[in-house]
Amino acid sequence: MKLKLLIFLSLTINLIFGQVNPLLTKDSESQQKWTDSILSKMTIDQKIGQLFMLAAYTNKDKKHTDYIESIVKKYEIGGLIFMQGTPEAQIQWNNKYQSLSKVPLIIGFDGEWGLDMRLKKTYRFPWNMTLGAIRNDSLIEKFGKRLGEQCKRMGIHVNFAPVVDINTNPKNPIIGNRSFGENKYNVTNKSIAFTNGLQSENVMACAKHFPGHGDTSTDSHKTLPTVKFTAERIDSIELYPYRKLFKAGLGSVMTAHLSIPSLEKNKKLPTSLSYTVLTDLLKNKMQFKGLIFTDALNMKGASEFIANDKKFKKLALKNKKGLVDLKALLAGNDILLFSEDVKAAIDQIKNALKHKLLTEERINESVRKILNAKYWCGLNNYKPIIVDNVIEDLNTIDDDVLHEDLIANAITLIKNKKAVFPIRDLVKSKIAYVKLGDSDNNVFVSRLKDYTNVDLVFAKTSKELLEKLKPYNKVIVGFHKSNKNPWKNFNFTANELIRLQKIAKEKTVILDIFASPYALLDFKNFDNIDAILISYQNSKISQDLSAQIIFGARGSVGKLPVSINNEFKEGFGLRSANISRLSFGIPESVKMSSDKLNKIDSIAKIVVDEKMAPGMQVLVARKGKVIFRKSYGYFTDKKEIKVSNNSIYDLASLTKILGGTSLFMKAEEENRYDIDNTLGEIMPILKGSNKDTITIKEALAHYGRLKAWIPFYVQTLDSVTKKPLAKYYRKKYSDKFNIEVAKDLYLRSDYKDTIIQRIIDAPQRLRVGYKYSGFAFYLMKDFIEKQYKKPFDVLNDSLFYKPLGASTLTYNPLRKFNKNRIVPTEKDDYYRNQLLQGYVHDMGAAMLGGVNANAGLFGNTLDIAKMMQMYLQKGYYGSKRYLKTETIKKFNTAYFKDDKVRRGLGFDKRQIKEKEKSTCGCVSYESFGHSGFTGTYAWADPENEIVYIFLSNRVYPKMSNKGLTKEDIRTKVQKIIQDAVID
Repeated sequence: MKLKLLIFLSLTINLIFGQVNPLLTKDSESQQKWTDSILSKMTIDQKIGQLFMLAAYTNKDKKHTDYIESIVKKYEIGGLIFMQGTPEAQIQWNNKYQSLSKVPLIIGFDGEWGLDMRLKKTYRFPWNMTLGAIRNDSLIEKFGKRLGEQCKRMGIHVNFAPVVDINTNPKNPIIGNRSFGENKYNVTNKSIAFTNGLQSENVMACAKHFPGHGDTSTDSHKTLPTVKFTAERIDSIELYPYRKLFKAGLGSVMTAHLSIPSLEKNKKLPTSLSYTVLTDLLKNKMQFKGLIFTDALNMKGASEFIANDKKFKKLALKNKKGLVDLKALLAGNDILLFSEDVKAAIDQIKNALKHKLLTEERINESVRKILNAKYWCGLNNYKPIIVDNVIEDLNTIDDDVLHEDLIANAITLIKNKKAVFPIRDLVKSKIAYVKLGDSDNNVFVSRLKDYTNVDLVFAKTSKELLEKLKPYNKVIVGFHKSNKNPWKNFNFTANELIRLQKIAKEKTVILDIFASPYALLDFKNFDNIDAILISYQNSKISQDLSAQIIFGARGSVGKLPVSINNEFKEGFGLRSANISRLSFGIPESVKMSSDKLNKIDSIAKIVVDEKMAPGMQVLVARKGKVIFRKSYGYFTDKKEIKVSNNSIYDLASLTKILGGTSLFMKAEEENRYDIDNTLGEIMPILKGSNKDTITIKEALAHYGRLKAWIPFYVQTLDSVTKKPLAKYYRKKYSDKFNIEVAKDLYLRSDYKDTIIQRIIDAPQRLRVGYKYSGFAFYLMKDFIEKQYKKPFDVLNDSLFYKPLGASTLTYNPLRKFNKNRIVPTEKDDYYRNQLLQGYVHDMGAAMLGGVNANAGLFGNTLDIAKMMQMYLQKGYYGSKRYLKTETIKKFNTAYFKDDKVRRGLGFDKRQIKEKEKSTCGCVSYESFGHSGFTGTYAWADPENEIVYIFLSNRVYPKMSNKGLTKEDIRTKVQKIIQDAVID
């Protein structure tokens, strides 16, 4: 009954003062019984032992672990703070030390930005300065919760975070990036969100460094920093987050080693050892009921005071070790962290009890709080931690998704003169990249190049650099500094500042800062810099997302957590547009399963091992985000060149939708023809022919009774030797022989007319119905060129590929790319008699100079995906409308479905007849795409917002190699993709 009354009174007092006691749980009666039962049986030595939290390393030798074991057993200390090591080792030793302790140990840990702060092979989240730029505090709570889960998995009960110091001093050597920023409201809101998330997992948060370490210019690890603010200022700014956190239920506080004369008259006495600061202010005036930890007592900011305090020495034992621990306890701390000498400290405390400098009641007060905390953390039901799968549990896909969200919401645009950001026009933009700083930039550069051609420019001198930059009108300057820890130097060198200003005077410059925003403090002005993006850290994910934001695949939404001189104030941040270019990310971020998508790896292995193709590329995008992009195998069976994501394949009939239908749609919406026109109406050459009355709609849907194909090349070969006839071919280029069909093989320039005439003269099929034919694409290509008076490939390049940034989508790739980047197709022994590498496999397209509407196009998965995504987005991509929505709908309609014709106009569609296998049968009827003879496939499904690209050279070494087709590999991969959709 008395216990219930005490609990009621305690809760009532907390309510009156507007605070929640974090050490009282819903079953507080059981908690108090547990605490009382243990406390009542403790000797004074055992009680004193509970006050110590000793540092334990799992990467040190047996001498260290034996020492920790002896301290745990002999002095029955209350807890351990684990430092460097690995998760497996920490769990092993944690379980060992717990087994030796009569009362379960409370385990502490420094995990401000994740367990990676101390442990190898664990996850690293962003630093607080980065998180301070996020507008949405619910993301901070998610981060806190996830970190709580990871701590719990490791058997950690107290995380010494968040840092709630308000960093008002840019030169602060120890806080800086560890602070959420300079604004007390932002710091407070972020701290509360983090604390709520962490403590929702029953892992105690510990706000630090009380009463505020944000405006110091020295490091308390090395000396005693001084804060010269008035008490009023400290009360208004530095203490503000603590008051709000106390009301929100903060579990613990860590005290700082600072000299603050306005709070503690003795300038040499650290606040961590000050009764005035800790008991009078923190416990009495501010009514904090949680645990109070010292900062590490081996830090010079604390230990040096004792060495110089003559008055206090007189009250202590002759052996001066352990005095700092005693002083910390007398000041009001509950847990003594990182004691230099536990035995000496215990002796000093017992001596103080003997001389009534300290009372047992005071020790009981702290021990009761410690035991309550242990109960709250679940140590009343302690169980050993399981080591199995710990690395997997601590490094999950969900961590990657959260990390991506945090960085994406933090990156901050602070200048955008003349709206140069994001880069929209890829045709007029000639872009160079210049690196400053001394750290890695590989991910950033690679991702920039995924959007358009970006040239890396290096030079030893500014003069040489300016000369090399002359051809460019835009320069992206990346400033990359070490991401190893928050204390690393982030400043520009004097030479870098000079070089940057010279570039900015000459060119349009986008400056991207992969470091603290304080790096900009050295700038005299920003007049000549057109755009400035703050990416905060030089991590791979920051580099990746920042490049995406520069090209408008994502928008920037962050805000500055600190001010930059008088130019850019804290809280400022411009929102840049998302202009609907493909972004890149993690499958789970768009509700797809990584594990299921990785089954594609097994399919790829079968393809390569069983020689269905020497290699392949696969890309999957969903909701406008590329979430799977891999390459497998080699160019050929010789295994000399590996396939990479930048390798270029012969796309075969994918050309029909990426090079043919694209221009057909453009011409139709410009009223150059109507899909109900007959071929004879738009092509006078067909008037009076057997193709005169076929409509465009029928022809493009393969419903026009056109013959399947004609092997045009056969007529140009010797009937006996099967070699190209001299009548038609030469080994060298000339005006008369200018059609390059392969290396050192040129066809007569007038043979294009022969091909068209042969199509005109070809008999029609007698049977009405569906029959796949490329003839309409030959004829329409001829029509388009005459309409626009420009070559077909030039039109596609100017209207689609260049504006899209699809640089590998090209005809005749050898004119643009190195041969070693282009995957060979077939060892041709029937026409061109050579390995075809960079020359179109399709014989008819080759005889038209490599350019046709049915074949001839080359490219990689990403650039194909850009075209397919544009179609999926109804003609819009990268802030540019390429085609009208109604045009795409018109061509993506199966007009002859009643006659069992699945095809749209140019586009292939999901099968209607069961025997057909155009898709896996698991995509929507609105979906569309095409397959290619060389082993290619491109498909878009509006219902699930999925784009899928598959490229291979299954015709190597010969086109008789049909394993890929027989096993339906492309549609099996499509089935895996559809099955990977989580929602």
